[in-house]
Amino acid sequence: MTSTPSAPTPTSPATPTSGLDRFFEISQRGSTVGAEIRGGIVTFVTMAYIVILNPLILSTPDVEGTVLSGSAVAASTALTAGVMTLLFGIITRLPFAFAAGLGINAFLAFSIVGSVSWAEAMALVVINGVIIVLLAATGLRKLIFDAVPVELKLAITVGIGLFIAFIGFVNAGFVTATGNPSPPVDLGVGGSVASIPTLLFVITLLIGGVLISLRVRGAILIALVAGTLLAAITSAIWPFGLDFGFSGGIVALPDFSLVGAVDFGFDLQRVSVVALIMFVFTLLFSNFFDAMGTMTGLAKEADLADAKGDFPRITSALVVEGVGAIVGGGTSSSSATVFVESGSGIGEGARTGLASVVTGALFLLAMFFTPLTSLVPGAVAAAALVLVGAMMLSQIKNIDFSDFRVLLPVFLTATVMPMTYSIANGIGAGFVSWIVLHAFSGRIKQIHPLLWVVGVGFVLFFARGPIEALFGVG
Repeated sequence: MTSTPSAPTPTSPATPTSGLDRFFEISQRGSTVGAEIRGGIVTFVTMAYIVILNPLILSTPDVEGTVLSGSAVAASTALTAGVMTLLFGIITRLPFAFAAGLGINAFLAFSIVGSVSWAEAMALVVINGVIIVLLAATGLRKLIFDAVPVELKLAITVGIGLFIAFIGFVNAGFVTATGNPSPPVDLGVGGSVASIPTLLFVITLLIGGVLISLRVRGAILIALVAGTLLAAITSAIWPFGLDFGFSGGIVALPDFSLVGAVDFGFDLQRVSVVALIMFVFTLLFSNFFDAMGTMTGLAKEADLADAKGDFPRITSALVVEGVGAIVGGGTSSSSATVFVESGSGIGEGARTGLASVVTGALFLLAMFFTPLTSLVPGAVAAAALVLVGAMMLSQIKNIDFSDFRVLLPVFLTATVMPMTYSIANGIGAGFVSWIVLHAFSGRIKQIHPLLWVVGVGFVLFFARGPIEALFGVG
């Protein structure tokens, strides 16, 4: 193993050795071209599971019964991740990679498309992106981010993690609906999980858990591959109706049929204006805070952030992240946002946008291997949802529960999401309860004016039934 050059001191930065070095500030940040390439590859391996997982999440039928093509979603996911990661690396020169945001795609699949078509849902994502770009360009995005209590930001991440995990348990048959008032759900079938698909889910989950515990790079991707291979072997020995949906070679031209499949002509006979506004607000809120928190954390991990958490070209980074929502909606792959898995490449030594360029190029190459995504059985993919949910839950350690004014809103945010199958409901419960508890317990001055506006919006959202009847809409 060769030793890497020591990082230059801030007082005497290394002299750039080439135009590439000068553009990406490689030597200045104490890195090397080799370290950037390695970091970019590691980040891709760690994130590649999204090309498999995103089509499975977005496979929910919409209000019209339309189901998105899995191969088309996979191609769009890889295309968007590649383009946005390349763009981000070149414009900001930061080692952060982009892909379809987990949580946002779940909100689309399990909340929004129950009221609108997929094309309309993606139009909402585009609208959300345009608003983010405007807020970022004017500097308002950072101001708003700083105004919302950190406990609520963390609670949203925790709640989405629980929601995603619950979806995984249901999809795997590990948790099933009983159809009875009590209990409404049960473990497996009649309390038993002794079916082959559910056992494959459990084994894949444990494989992934062990690999993550050992800090193996690409642990989720490896677990998905191992679970798929085990499913194939099991199916050959004990046929249990497994359909891989695989027909032919592993390489194919990307299916871009969903690119541009957006519809801004919302059917107001099917969904109310109030509901559409709250859908956009929830998309905006999830996109808005998750991305900023992730970028701040990654910048600190790469030693690129100052004491306030600001990092180089922060305004450009926030604008490009908003563009990711526009591009993700336009390609029907859901909003593309910065991935916390970028930290794996940073841990490998990545410090500049060159690593992002490498990751982006590999995602573009992955477009031609999307037939492989149809090999992964649903029960195996469900394990990845639970693993991701568990990792998102880890943010709870950063919340101080000693004050009940914090405890109850955080609890409601995190539990209402999975219990009502709605991210919007969880965020709303958290915001409204935060305002009420602080206002009536002598802490009204601690409530930022923005929170009052948001709180009123959610009250309208929760009471939209009588309001729509009053005004004859919806």
